[in-house]
Amino acid sequence: MSLWKRTIYKSVCLSLALLVAVTVFQRSLTPSQFLQEPLLPTLGLQKAQKASGHLVNPDSFWKNREDAVTLTPMVSRGPQAWDVTTTNCSANVNLTHQPWFQGLEPHFQQFLFYRHCRYFPMLLNHPEKCSGDVYLLVVVKSVITQHDRREAIRQTWGREQESAGRGRGAVHTLFLLGTASKQEERAHYQQLLAYEDRIYGDILQWDFLDSFFNLTLKEIHFLKWLDIYCPDVRFIFKGDDDVFVNPTNLLEFLADRRPQEDLFVGDVLQHARPIRRKDNKYYIPGALYSQASYPPYAGGGGFLMAGGLARRLHHACDTLELYPIDDVFLGMCLEVLGVRPTAHEGFKTFGISRNRNSRMNKEPCFFRSMLVVHKLLPTELLAMWGLVHGNLTCSRKLQVL
Repeated sequence: MSLWKRTIYKSVCLSLALLVAVTVFQRSLTPSQFLQEPLLPTLGLQKAQKASGHLVNPDSFWKNREDAVTLTPMVSRGPQAWDVTTTNCSANVNLTHQPWFQGLEPHFQQFLFYRHCRYFPMLLNHPEKCSGDVYLLVVVKSVITQHDRREAIRQTWGREQESAGRGRGAVHTLFLLGTASKQEERAHYQQLLAYEDRIYGDILQWDFLDSFFNLTLKEIHFLKWLDIYCPDVRFIFKGDDDVFVNPTNLLEFLADRRPQEDLFVGDVLQHARPIRRKDNKYYIPGALYSQASYPPYAGGGGFLMAGGLARRLHHACDTLELYPIDDVFLGMCLEVLGVRPTAHEGFKTFGISRNRNSRMNKEPCFFRSMLVVHKLLPTELLAMWGLVHGNLTCSRKLQVL
């Protein structure tokens, strides 16, 4: 064999060996292997990520009104990739000297300590979900321990479609997560999540703790992610991981809608009052919100919005201080834009009947006619999905579209 042929042969072999080594190295890493520093009490910590399914780096949490951006009719594009790579958020200890602050419950004090921190690094990212023609992006809020709910959704209403029919683009699904709230569980669950994501490739994860108050972080992180990676997606369905969704009805509802319109539709609450009872999950002290009622907002269990409005919402939300109830916060952001959410009777975020013992809540003929129904456990979702899509005969047809 001549010298030049031997040289080419060695170069090809070396390139192949390097490619195999890099592939094995990448696929063997999990986010937990990049955790070099201890996690903060209320934040997570990690390194930065690039493309799909592999890691990103942690750092940020909230924002003050004086830092608000000025909204313009034509919003310019921001960063072209997730630009938060470190977590160096410290508590606002100046609040401890305020008499009103000292009277708050510990979890509200914790919230206010870090409300100025706003955005965190990404741990898992899938920008490829928005490549090509995406008609509907299905986005589901979940937590790291509820893999059974994510699996049930993948088998039912979260199943992806290459075409939504009638010449429309694809339907893609993503799950939104933070990190495990209990430190002793974090490394174990992070490894399991990395494996789950390696199989399905459908998880967006940021480096903040999954908690009730941090659901607002999940809203603003997704809106920023959408603004960066999904400039052309036409519609977004966003919901919880314990709802029943009828994709056929969603697509039928969207058939005559335009992505440019201010579409934000769901189970809308009008003139809802802040809850002042301390034993209630949604209790809000007067020091945090003093007005008599909230602006109109859609229940966070599930709602639809147009892609253009979602990108404008990202910039509107950046003008407000964060609020510990996520769906109320989105209502506040809509108010900034002068957009009122639209109520639709096919969205039942409190169940078909608010009487939990009502037979209506277990009647598949009602589920078949709805768009979204809250709230079902994984076994209930799988069973109801089978009934609705089986040989179901209903004596009366309900029309909600």
